[in-house]
Amino acid sequence: MRDETETNGDRLLYGCMGLGGGWDTTPYGPADIDAAEAAVRAALDSGITTFDHADIYRHGKSEAVFGEVLGRTPGLRERIVLQTKCGIRLADGDRPGIYDLRPASIVRRVEESLARLRTDVIDVLLLHRPDPLADPDDIANALTSLHEQGLVRRFGVSNMSSWQITQLRLSLGLPLVANQLEMSLHRRDWVEAGVLVNTPAAAGLGYPHGTAEYCRATGIALQAWGALAQGRYTGREETPDEVATARLVASLAEAKNTTPETILLWWLQRHPARIAPVVGSARPERIRACADAAVREPELTHEEWYDLWLTARGAPLP
Repeated sequence: MRDETETNGDRLLYGCMGLGGGWDTTPYGPADIDAAEAAVRAALDSGITTFDHADIYRHGKSEAVFGEVLGRTPGLRERIVLQTKCGIRLADGDRPGIYDLRPASIVRRVEESLARLRTDVIDVLLLHRPDPLADPDDIANALTSLHEQGLVRRFGVSNMSSWQITQLRLSLGLPLVANQLEMSLHRRDWVEAGVLVNTPAAAGLGYPHGTAEYCRATGIALQAWGALAQGRYTGREETPDEVATARLVASLAEAKNTTPETILLWWLQRHPARIAPVVGSARPERIRACADAAVREPELTHEEWYDLWLTARGAPLP
């Protein structure tokens, strides 16, 4: 297993949420394993070696089919970084979905993920969502125990603000290495929060102001889920702004001898926070379309980066 002290060195991650069949408890089959293997191979061929999971993806089937792929491929586990998340309990019948970061739940979910992934250690464990009832000291005790047992190497968070991270860091004697948030050319509030301060438009932003800056200042890697904007600028345009942005993305891709997908990922990577996008498609051809973002530095000028931003937002800056 790759033993890295930080996740910052990985320019792209492959998000495994699309693997394992449907979002239900129907068992996966041989075709699902084959599809997962094809996706993993495409990611590796594209220079991606960090694979992002969560215990809830496809009701655990995403981790399980990935474990099958590891079983089929001797030596693969030693070449990759395995990241997974815990903290969300899915709805089940009349029982609603909730967030659960109680210590016993964290430990149980990690043990279940280890079994599904067919590995003896998780390289990075992220807390998937904040649990308002969780005591940071209790969370820290659970994470420290997992680390001391050799079950988890490093820890991070997902969908948390700077203040939530600070509160956890005050209790935890181990570093937090990552924060995974929705960030893309479509989901722009992570960047707009910093420029819309003291304007009426700031009231409509859901992103916690200062979180990107906080993560950069404290060495916490930002990971962007939803980085390809669900295809909005690469074939699924629905609004005039999206159509205009797709044209600009395609033009830049042609000029720079790359793909539209790479342009979208470069827009994130060009930011000085050194954002690592998560590529979540299960289609091998779409995964391979992102390869340049894994091996080439972002080739967007200052003006091109702003052109993409302004075209996507469909309005001038304040």
